[in-house]
Amino acid sequence: MNIRSKIAALLTGMTLLLTGCAGGNTQSSSEPPKTAESSAAKTEESLPAVELVQSDGSAKITVTDGHFTVGSKPIWMCGTNTPWDNWNDFGGDFDAAFWDDHFAKLHEAGINSSRVWILCSGDVGIKFDADTGAVKGMTEKFWNHCDQLMAIAAKHRIYIMATMMSFDCCKTGNRNHKKFRAMIGDADLAQSYVDNYIIPFARRYDSNDYLYSIDLCNEPDWIHENAESGKIDWKPLVTFFGKCAKGIHENSDILVTTGMGYIPNNSDVRGTNVISDELLKFYAGEGAYMDFYSVHFYDWMIEWHGDPFKVSPADYGLDTSKPNVLGEVSAKGSEQDGIDLTAGARAVYANGWDGIYPWTSTGTDGNGGFEEVTAYSRDMLASIRELIFPLDDM
Repeated sequence: MNIRSKIAALLTGMTLLLTGCAGGNTQSSSEPPKTAESSAAKTEESLPAVELVQSDGSAKITVTDGHFTVGSKPIWMCGTNTPWDNWNDFGGDFDAAFWDDHFAKLHEAGINSSRVWILCSGDVGIKFDADTGAVKGMTEKFWNHCDQLMAIAAKHRIYIMATMMSFDCCKTGNRNHKKFRAMIGDADLAQSYVDNYIIPFARRYDSNDYLYSIDLCNEPDWIHENAESGKIDWKPLVTFFGKCAKGIHENSDILVTTGMGYIPNNSDVRGTNVISDELLKFYAGEGAYMDFYSVHFYDWMIEWHGDPFKVSPADYGLDTSKPNVLGEVSAKGSEQDGIDLTAGARAVYANGWDGIYPWTSTGTDGNGGFEEVTAYSRDMLASIRELIFPLDDM
């Protein structure tokens, strides 16, 4: 598909889901805990001082010939989603003891990476100008909590995929949903988000090898598709992601991706890759590109596009010149196809995927939890330890 065709698809409001599929997803990753937020959050005065991690670059993940490497060695992302402990942890109710204990246990079980949501609903941590809607920056509490997370990650050698926002930020009922929608649709407001959140985050943690990637948004497909999250056209969304990617690339060596909720939105064979290099650079200029692709899969997709435990990135029509990971998949595996996570992870590895991130290590919403995640990771560790912890031999 050429660039003109791709642009036409965006401008005409390209249909995301095939007939009968729209709204059929269960959106497990969108459901916050049912408990109310604690009112006992730490005050600014009681926050512990945290020294930023200064790595020497020896553990920095890069991309070589379409795959992840660390130093001169390949690495396979034996990952998990630990999206939150307390919904809106950062700037809210962050519990360092939980993350320290949890990451220690994950590492011991063979997990080398975790996908963590930095903003969940966007209700805390971020500051907007009351008059203009511009992003003014992040709270001191937010930065302190992120500092603690990044230090804990380096301590336990857990590579972080930091998800900077979710479609939940635009969802009706969340405190700042109108501000997020306006920001995506306005170039100046979008730039304030990049200048006062994305770039400061990238600069602050670029020296920490264990922040290996930034995931710009969890499932932006639903911001485009669903009225409750704004039903925003792809053009402003693509422009917004392009600005973010450009800001990161110009200020750090951190890898960039976007966690797409529907695989055809990363494929020019099965749909339109709405975050292709061509489109991002067309709308945002040089420096606007993804370093790897992160697609999500749940059983509701099988009817239309098959099971990634059986389908390779190439078969999906994904761009295999870059790494491709499954950024979300149920920790129960595919119940519809009768494949548990342990067997599914073996197949994912054999089919050429560069990693897998089951949802979730904390058992967030009935999709499985720590037991399933660590069963698969221990199995993979026994088979490909040198690819999961390649630095152990250095």
